[in-house]
Amino acid sequence: MADTPVRVLLVDDHQVVRRGLRTFLEVQDDIEVVGEAGDGAHGVELAEELRPDVILMDVKMPGMDGVDALRRLHELANPARVLIVTSFTEQRTVVPALRAGAAGYLYKDVDPDALAAAIRSVHAGHVLLQPEVAGALLAQDTGSGRGGSTLTEREREVLGLIADGRANREIARALVLSEKTVKTHVSNILMKLDLADRTQAALWAVRHGVTRTG
Repeated sequence: MADTPVRVLLVDDHQVVRRGLRTFLEVQDDIEVVGEAGDGAHGVELAEELRPDVILMDVKMPGMDGVDALRRLHELANPARVLIVTSFTEQRTVVPALRAGAAGYLYKDVDPDALAAAIRSVHAGHVLLQPEVAGALLAQDTGSGRGGSTLTEREREVLGLIADGRANREIARALVLSEKTVKTHVSNILMKLDLADRTQAALWAVRHGVTRTG
């Protein structure tokens, strides 16, 4: 385990849910709950003030909801990884949250140990989606199968590593490239496949069989 605990911010409009999440997480030696917010606007404010590593955020909240909060965090270039924890499963709820930059999507009935594992996973840079959630986003996939044929071999290697949850620095190390070159490859991949972000790229890779070969 890392010496420094993963710092978590809870954003949910139900106090009982926040209390339950805090109870689950406070028994974890490597996770620290640093704050709570009851709506998206306060969540964004605390995220800027506290700079947590991971934010557990509901989607449906009064005032600024989870999707708008995600967009605002993106505008502010806040580095926190956002894990959506909600009871809503409809595509019209799931897909916008993922497109707005969520690093994962779980339901509120998730097992406590699984929740803690999910926090560690997204903190490590992975994209975490329950199978039916991945299916919802894949159903809305804007990239075509033909788009993959325009990728160079190197871009396919980079895409496979994105699907494996690797950050640009890790991809650069694995492929013996500069981080700047990797960033250029990632930008080209997103442009060629008409995708908005790394989450969509990872799911596109899984759907079209572009995975690591080594």
